Amino acid sequence: MNKVTVISASPSEKSRLNGILNYVNTYLEHADIELDVIEIRNLPAEDLIHANFSSEEIQEANNKIADSSFVVILTPIYKSSFSGLLKTYLDLLPQNSLDDKTILPISIGGTFGHLLMIDYALKPVLCALGATHILKGVFVLDSQVKKLGNHLFELEAEVKDRLNTSLNSLEIKSVSNIPI
Repeated sequence: MNKVTVISASPSEKSRLNGILNYVNTYLEHADIELDVIEIRNLPAEDLIHANFSSEEIQEANNKIADSSFVVILTPIYKSSFSGLLKTYLDLLPQNSLDDKTILPISIGGTFGHLLMIDYALKPVLCALGATHILKGVFVLDSQVKKLGNHLFELEAEVKDRLNTSLNSLEIKSVSNIPI
């Protein structure tokens, strides 16, 4: 059975990135796969900041990635780059930990000026970790994810279509009808 690990670099439960995370998770839950999610903000902050490679929680997260065939990385864009939270976690991954994995990057930002962040900021870091099969990423504008309250979000239909296309490109077998 295929395994997918989703890494979320959302710093807050109220972030619009969580709307995308919820959509991705719902999509993947309807596939014949094992799904793991790493929400970096829930890892011990002290272990992240002090680069505690021996932390049990960090090792557990790293093992999820090691056991996966596919990794979906979600990040907000700040100052024309991916989040520092994501960089802090990626620094704790072992060398070549993304080797032989299919990577799908997904980002959210405030303007189209951030559109190329995946290609120019994130992909070089992923390549340094051994990634050789990085799919075309998905960029979503903040304005395309509406906050509904109570940690609920609504994505524009066009965003759902682009996410579906990218998630389909993971070539996960047996995706059933998705009620989204």
